[in-house]
Amino acid sequence: MTCGAGGVLDGSGVLEERERRIVAIDDPADPRVEDYVALTDVALRRRREPAEGLFIAEGERVIDRALRAGYRPRSVLVSPARLGGVPERFWSTPTHGGHGGHRESAGDDEHNGRERPDHHEAPVYVAGPAVLAQITGFEVHRGALASMCRRPLLNPVELLRVARRVLVCEDLVSHTNLGAIFRSAAGLGMDAVMLSPRCADPLYRRSVRVSMGEVFAVPYARLDPWPGALSLLGEAGFEVLALTPASDADELAVATAGPGDRVALLLGTEGQGLTSEVLATATRRVRIPMAHGVDSLNVAATAAIACYVLGVRP
Repeated sequence: MTCGAGGVLDGSGVLEERERRIVAIDDPADPRVEDYVALTDVALRRRREPAEGLFIAEGERVIDRALRAGYRPRSVLVSPARLGGVPERFWSTPTHGGHGGHRESAGDDEHNGRERPDHHEAPVYVAGPAVLAQITGFEVHRGALASMCRRPLLNPVELLRVARRVLVCEDLVSHTNLGAIFRSAAGLGMDAVMLSPRCADPLYRRSVRVSMGEVFAVPYARLDPWPGALSLLGEAGFEVLALTPASDADELAVATAGPGDRVALLLGTEGQGLTSEVLATATRRVRIPMAHGVDSLNVAATAAIACYVLGVRP
């Protein structure tokens, strides 16, 4: 069942094609919007999204960033009032031949995928505010939601081969902190982010939203086994700096590096910081000097300062 789109449609061939893709949703139990069910259930979404090869982008700007980065849409869910805000890129990007029913790599359990439509066939589901709230579990205020296809994780060896500045995160479980770290990495000149197996999902809805879509701009990989895979940093020629509040560590400001130098910065989990096993892999320990008896900063703030000091910018 299709629905009109107000001033968006004018009967031309292109706009008729758009109208064909617009589907009204009146029942929150409609299986076609299953991707969007219970978005506030963190435990459920953390299990389901990686296993099914999808993630949720929230807001027109973030959806557009995902599309621009090459992520393929499965569908969009939007209220009638925000239908006109569906990014033009969603409608205008041409289909890629030969990919109908394509599945993401089944060899990577973070990126397994179900059948997905060609880009030009991805539907736009339109539902009223009450139905949207029943589907998602919250009142949708940021416009559109999009279910996007994940891509296979990058190979850390290949990523380290081309990167010069790398953040390495150990067991960061806060999606908010991880999203903020990706935004700092993108804006302050870091080339890549490496994650321990227990780190939060960068493509979880909150991480994506906090990063303002910058998780799509910074390549990342997971280092597994942990911490054994940290040896890849040394093998790739990186100086490994460990951020710590320890008073005997060097001040971060003196840890200068040239644009061509390879530097990896280790960031520890919220509260505990880096484990002793990970600290032992560093070639140098660095700290941010603090005042007024404050021990340390939030890990996202710490990462922003470190990225400013060590990042390479034009």
